[in-house]
Amino acid sequence: MSQQEILDTLASVFVDILPEVDKSAITREASMRDLGANSIDRADIITETMEKLGITVPMVNFGNAKNIGDVVDIMAREAKP
Repeated sequence: MSQQEILDTLASVFVDILPEVDKSAITREASMRDLGANSIDRADIITETMEKLGITVPMVNFGNAKNIGDVVDIMAREAKP
């Protein structure tokens, strides 16, 4: 699975959860927090993205993610189908 697939899926989930966010603002460099996602939103976005992709990554692995690119990298690297 490509990083672009992961990013596209995450962006779709993000706007499902936070419809006021413009999908074009969801880039690798953007921070979920800066886009208006609180901690519960962020956990929901990550969990739902993994469900849609059919992967499992422990949530603790995302603790040091600074931006969406970090989240995508973690999912791509540690995904266990």
